Amino acid sequence: MTTKTKNSNASFANRLPISEVWQRRLTTLAPVWTLLAMGLFFSLTSQTFLRPINLNNILSQIATLAIFGTGMTFVLLTGEIDLSIAAMAALSGMISAHLYTNLEYPEPIPLLAALGTATLLGFLSGIATVRFRIPTFMSTLAMSLIAGGLTTYISKGRVITQIPEVATFLGSGRIGGNDGIRVLVIVAAICLAVGHVVLRYTRFGRYVYMTGASKPAARLAGINTDMILTIVLTISGFFAGLAGIVSMGRLGSAQPDAIPSFLIDTIGAVVLGGTALTGGRGGMLQTLIGLLIYGTLRNGLDNIPQIDVYLKDFITGVVLLTALVVNVVFSGKAPRDRTG
Repeated sequence: MTTKTKNSNASFANRLPISEVWQRRLTTLAPVWTLLAMGLFFSLTSQTFLRPINLNNILSQIATLAIFGTGMTFVLLTGEIDLSIAAMAALSGMISAHLYTNLEYPEPIPLLAALGTATLLGFLSGIATVRFRIPTFMSTLAMSLIAGGLTTYISKGRVITQIPEVATFLGSGRIGGNDGIRVLVIVAAICLAVGHVVLRYTRFGRYVYMTGASKPAARLAGINTDMILTIVLTISGFFAGLAGIVSMGRLGSAQPDAIPSFLIDTIGAVVLGGTALTGGRGGMLQTLIGLLIYGTLRNGLDNIPQIDVYLKDFITGVVLLTALVVNVVFSGKAPRDRTG
């Protein structure tokens, strides 16, 4: 029976059109080749790019995005999106700083309260989406406004510079002295590793992929897709809260406004790695590749003085748009791919 099954699978693969086989290979390997090409280009055009201190800087620069990206990967795999992560990160940092500084709550209560609030808001986004059939684009956009409003109310528009010591350690601490690895990088690596294990080796992870691939088919298979969507938005809220805490620790203060670049940078990095916007394809390894591409691009442009500083955002945008086009064209889910 096993031999017949293997032969059947092999014969099915052999029946695939050559163009589709190459399409799948390009989709899988394109981000890896992009990363290698960028690394080679910047190493040849910049004398400082391959220095250990600069490579360490790249890891530090993408660490916060990696925490955001862990939650966003879960959401994108279901074919949905979360536009509230930047605002929830700002709210998380402000709540923890306010409880610690103004209300003088002892640690770790401020951090737990901040994480709990962000997780709760993510859960409410999920409930609003599945209960009232509001698209996640709108429900998370509304939640972004709610989180931003709460941040403004709590902060009264002021920056809080006295923050919990645990947040300072997570965001700015090092292991191994001044030249050691940042704690932030370790936290980011743990987040990606946990996300990878959940998606790759658990039943819930399989349900996430099945929901993103086809919600109707997943429902027919007995999967509660509404529950899956609620959980992934809750997970995204938790990681957004954690990212807000470490970001506060890295900056040394709680800011009253969300950092807009967090949202577009996170989505851009996850998509650059090959996670499909339409859902059902991707994972944490792809997100890691995308983060490295994004960090390499940003850092490499900064290390080439010949490039006009005013063109760097333009170049980054062009690369991101190209990645989005490739992502959609090679996703194999566009209607024209099936009817043409």
